[in-house]
Amino acid sequence: GSMKKKARRLQGTDGSCALCRLSDDDPAMFGEKVTVKEQKLSVHYLCLLTSCGVYQRGAEHEGVFGFLVDDIKQESRRSARLTCGYCKKKGACVGCNVRSCRKTVHFPCGRKQGFISQFTGLFPSYCPDHCPTQTLSVSSEPSLPQSCSICLDSIEPVLCYSILKCPSCHGSWFHRDCVQRQAHSAGLFFFRCTLCNSKENYQEEMLRMGIYIPERDASWEMEANAYSELLEVYRRCDAHDCLCSDGRAHSAKTGWFEVIRCRLCGSRGTHRKCSGLKVVTRHWACSDCTQATDGKGLMSSPRPPMFILDLRINLRLIDRYISAEEFLQALTAQLHPDTVRVEIDGDRVLAAAVELVRRTDFDPTHKLSVSSILNSDNATQYFLKLLMQQIRDSVVFEGPDGCKNLALDSKALRDDLYFDVGCLLALSLVHGGPPIGFFSPALYQCLFNFPPNQPLTVTHMTPNTHFTYQVSKMAKAESLDDLQKIMAANWEYLEVAGCGRPIKSEEEKDALVEELVNFTLITRMQLPLQRFREGLQTLGVFDQVQLFPSVFCSVFCKAAAPLMAQTVNRFFTINFSRQKDRLNREMPVISFWRHFLLECEVGRSSITLQDLLCFATGAEELPAAGFLPLPSISFLDEGLFPQREPGSKHLILPVTSSYQAFKSSMEQVISHHMHLLPTDS
Repeated sequence: GSMKKKARRLQGTDGSCALCRLSDDDPAMFGEKVTVKEQKLSVHYLCLLTSCGVYQRGAEHEGVFGFLVDDIKQESRRSARLTCGYCKKKGACVGCNVRSCRKTVHFPCGRKQGFISQFTGLFPSYCPDHCPTQTLSVSSEPSLPQSCSICLDSIEPVLCYSILKCPSCHGSWFHRDCVQRQAHSAGLFFFRCTLCNSKENYQEEMLRMGIYIPERDASWEMEANAYSELLEVYRRCDAHDCLCSDGRAHSAKTGWFEVIRCRLCGSRGTHRKCSGLKVVTRHWACSDCTQATDGKGLMSSPRPPMFILDLRINLRLIDRYISAEEFLQALTAQLHPDTVRVEIDGDRVLAAAVELVRRTDFDPTHKLSVSSILNSDNATQYFLKLLMQQIRDSVVFEGPDGCKNLALDSKALRDDLYFDVGCLLALSLVHGGPPIGFFSPALYQCLFNFPPNQPLTVTHMTPNTHFTYQVSKMAKAESLDDLQKIMAANWEYLEVAGCGRPIKSEEEKDALVEELVNFTLITRMQLPLQRFREGLQTLGVFDQVQLFPSVFCSVFCKAAAPLMAQTVNRFFTINFSRQKDRLNREMPVISFWRHFLLECEVGRSSITLQDLLCFATGAEELPAAGFLPLPSISFLDEGLFPQREPGSKHLILPVTSSYQAFKSSMEQVISHHMHLLPTDS
């Protein structure tokens, strides 16, 4: 007996896991394997999460991911009495979550026997008799896939423990092990269906079916400077004879030997002197692009340079993995430190902005310096937020909130307001303003042909207008006689639209309705759409969106998602002290910070996540181009209350001994700060 006890006590000291007794090191399947050398203890992360008798009682930096070493040893002793239903050896610490079921296994054995462990909530596990299953949708394709959508090896399309399918498209089927390895590689932010790109439904279903998704960025994203070469701006003279004494790679900041890039492809350049250009020339097209555009590479109306990624890169890959935020940050590289002053008269923000862009000396690359605005913390972002609201409510747009079409306004056309508004929207996106979020799908489609070549229907027309009402009546007419009566009452509208012909069949009625929809949304709006597009060309925004319309759709068309604790936490980089005693005091504060964010999200605090974000960064919502510089956190040496440096987006947290003291201090200061801010009313 004493020999057995001794052997049991030494379990996990030889590099094998203290809970599952295996020495395998496969992070994708068992989670990270951690060894605590001082305690001579090794353990797999997923064995820890799924064990029935051990809980995360420490802070994240304590023990193993917050699981205390003594608790792990206690669980090892508890499970030493339990026999695994698969390998028949002792130490089975994973049990079925159904109370009446007595089945227990080691975590790796459970994988072989068909146990499903769910990595959410209390991390329950279920034996094959009680585990969740997938069902085949009635609407799914009769021709089932014959290969795994991840590894492309053959697959038996029969749903079982080892075969899973996507809940959204029903066309993707996978080996369970392939999904688990994909999740380990992609992480929470990139884990999605390989066929339909579904993310939320896919992740929810895979969690239900026992896939562990690490809460981190993708493994390829965590490589240092993984995509840096994609965002490099081309700086080389490709002229036949380079006249620069410092060589082709030299680019001055201004003058004859500044390298300017081809405005069409962005991947060729020249010194002005080497191509015989004027010293003020900013727009040039290389010979390849000039030939490809029938010699029209240099257009009569100059457009700002395009900061686009090299088109030789796999566009589908970029479309899938690079966000609108990253593209906008690439466009932000054009901005100069020089400033242009914006004078606000009361709350007339749009009027002041229009006056700014109509100035003959206006340069969109100059940073905005806003005066006479109530919020002095971050005047530019507050100005851009109000500007976006006033553009949305202007005469240029019509329709319900969050789904606006362009309106036809004769005075706005005469004043060229469509161009100005397009210019201001582009300016706002690049200069750190919020996402636009109020375009209708129809307007986005008219501007950028996305989704491509989809016919517009009556449902895309602006609701509650006279035209929409009449076209809807024609579409719903139950007989040709009813249709003729409606057409007779609207003969002037039909004449203008070129649709005055008599209708003799149902097919002709459908064609009539389609023509009227196109006339209302496109034909009569040609000039406003054209000027609006030309305004959006400012700083290269239109060109960038046109290249990757699916990436930018959410920026233009979707209201911003509610702020979440996880999102806010991800934005802040944490600057810990290097001294060990200070570091030990600071580590618990980060646990307090994360817990406080969660309480703000679910309403257990007197302040909101918006209040906290505004206090720390000066922004009430996330800018479309993200934060530059990135927000950061450090810690107060002395003092009970948080401090901030809004210019550098730096938050300084108090080092408190308890969570209640931390929460009280944060709420007190941030509430006081919010009372000093102007309201939108």
